[in-house]
Order: sequence, then C-alpha cells, then structure tokens
Amino acid sequence: MLMNAMLAVVTATALVGGGYLAADASRTADAALRATPVSYLSDHANIAPRRIVIAIDLSKSNPLIDNPDFAAKVADRVGDEIRGLGFASEVHVRTFGNYDAGSNNFHYDVQISIRNRPEVVAADVEKLISGTPTLVRQGKWQAQGHTNILAFMDNVSNSIGCSGVPTTIILASDGIEDSEYARLGRDGAHLPAPEGRPFAGCSDLQILGLGEGDRSPSETVRLRGEWNRWAHAAGFARFQGLNDW
Repeated sequence: MLMNAMLAVVTATALVGGGYLAADASRTADAALRATPVSYLSDHANIAPRRIVIAIDLSKSNPLIDNPDFAAKVADRVGDEIRGLGFASEVHVRTFGNYDAGSNNFHYDVQISIRNRPEVVAADVEKLISGTPTLVRQGKWQAQGHTNILAFMDNVSNSIGCSGVPTTIILASDGIEDSEYARLGRDGAHLPAPEGRPFAGCSDLQILGLGEGDRSPSETVRLRGEWNRWAHAAGFARFQGLNDW
C-alpha cells in the first residue's frame, strides 16, 4: 500500500537512517498472517469498528515538534487507542498548521485487517509521532507559523466526517488556535461558535498537549473551557483536553 510505504520511509528516515524498508514490513505482515491463531481473528472480529483521525500539529508553538520526550508520550497514548481497534476500523493520520495544502500533504489511511493488524498500525503511527522532532529537525517536515485548527477541522468534517462508525478525532496539539478565526493565545480571546453541528455523530474530540507550550495551569483551564464549549456545540458527544496524563 502506497501510504504504508510512505510511512515506512518517513519513519525510517527519522529513526534509523533508512535501515527499515517497506519490504521488511510486508514480509512481517505475511509471516504474521500465516501464524495467526483462530482466537485472534475471532476476538478482533467481535470488536465493533471505529474510526480514529489523528492530526499532528506542526506549528512552532507546539512542543511536540522539538521535544522528543513529549512526542514519545503522545505517541504511546495514541498507540494504545489504535491497539484496541477491531477489524474494519479506520485509521487516518494528517498534519496541520498553516492554511496551505502544500505545507501539509502527508496522508496515511488504513483499514484494520488481518494484514493491517492494530498492533502493527499502532507501532507505525507511534514511530511517526515520536519521530516528529527528528522529521522537523531534518527538514522532512516544516515547522509552521500558524495554527489553523478550526480550518483543519472543517476539512476533516467534509473529507472524512463522522458517518458510518463511531469516530474519534485526536489532535496532537497545544490547542492554541492562531488564525484569522481566533488568536487564542491572547487575553480575552475566544473561539467562534461553529456553523451548525458539523461533527454530529462523532464520539469524541481529544487534544493531547493542551496548553503545553504556555506552561500556565490557568491558561490550560481556559483553553480547555474554550474547546469544551466548541466541541459540544459542533456535535461531539465528549471532549477531553489533556495537558499531561
């Protein structure tokens, strides 16, 4: 799969200097297929499908782009979400920052199956997220000057949406919207109300690293309140904004 190969190349460049090959991943998947116990198939077949959209914030305010320890912590939590998925679940990974498709053209889309096991997909996505500081440092990804969370969410609602299966959107972000919609880092700034309920039917919105770059407990509380109001107004059943965990 092209996106799997792209992810393998990106993580390989960041983490092991190109030593990991997409062909190795393919051989591993084929070997796993031959060794799969029946109980594994039945257990995962009995888990209802879900959709997870993971978005990596590449804006300069987000500590994830230059803090390997924090990036690894986010990666571990996201990996745990993916490992719990059943067959026919979807995993989508995007990046965001500037309102510019050319700056954020990375796409990874996979459906969980016997050949794309949840633990294998989880490991790949963990490598990608934990390798983000290296990717930025090496210039594979560019640190960006704006944080267009709302515009990104609008694109997600139109391109992926919430229909069909329970959907979780996870933003690896400090949550500080910095765009023409809002300069949320400024005193007294607020998120605008969403137009309608574009995420009606979505299970939950998570922001991992909320307020992390600001290092102010009171600011984190303010940001959490802003995004909690926006998420429920937009149609999400739940919102979780975590500075740490």
